[in-house]
Amino acid sequence: MTLKSVLLGVLLPVLILLVWETGSRLRWWQPNILPGPGDIAQYMVESVRDGSLLKNIGATVSRLAVGFLLGLGAGLIFGSVTGFSRLISHLVDPFIQGMRAIPSIAWAPLFLIWLGIGEASKVALIALGVFFPIYLNLVAGFHGVDRKLIEVGRVHGLGSLALISRIILPAALPAFLTGVRGGLGLGWMFVVAAELLGASRGLGFLLDYGQNISRPEITLSSILLFAILGKLTDALVVALQRRVLSWQDTLGVAR
Repeated sequence: MTLKSVLLGVLLPVLILLVWETGSRLRWWQPNILPGPGDIAQYMVESVRDGSLLKNIGATVSRLAVGFLLGLGAGLIFGSVTGFSRLISHLVDPFIQGMRAIPSIAWAPLFLIWLGIGEASKVALIALGVFFPIYLNLVAGFHGVDRKLIEVGRVHGLGSLALISRIILPAALPAFLTGVRGGLGLGWMFVVAAELLGASRGLGFLLDYGQNISRPEITLSSILLFAILGKLTDALVVALQRRVLSWQDTLGVAR
């Protein structure tokens, strides 16, 4: 990532913040409806000083991390087995596709009944959201491997394990990493839903708390932190993607 790309990436958010702060100071709207960035920053500084904001961020990140790892593991297992075996694909894939059609938030009441209002139900909901993009992309990656590559490998005397490790897995890797990126993005969306189920700590809790006490700066600070943290984690996955897939010669790779 070059300095030019970084500057271009922050240009629009900076312009939005400037217009937002200007409108707030000139009273284009009521501050109790939309406080300015300065008011939000003041609340965040005060919350950092008393330690409450860092505790809420830590609670959200820890829930996301556990749910993401569980969803990643399940997506890897089911995606690999379904992608490799046509028989298991016919048995399992229609069921998973049907499950995917169910709005994920509809699982929340069941998770509350099964797992209670504690951390387990929240983590399970996040893992469910992470699972589907990883599973779908991994299966698509395996099914999209060019048969000609496999035939070339067999011509050169590669055995089954060598075909998997040297041809099939590298060919499916781009689709899998795309699924990881999509799963992480959905993980951030689902952690909000999970923390609205009754959490006493977390950025999702702050969203609801700010609404209940009519302090929009609390709600907006939570939204901005979700955006910042989501972008940072996405950037980490993109950096990993570029490093792992540096052998690709595509339009998205800078030369």
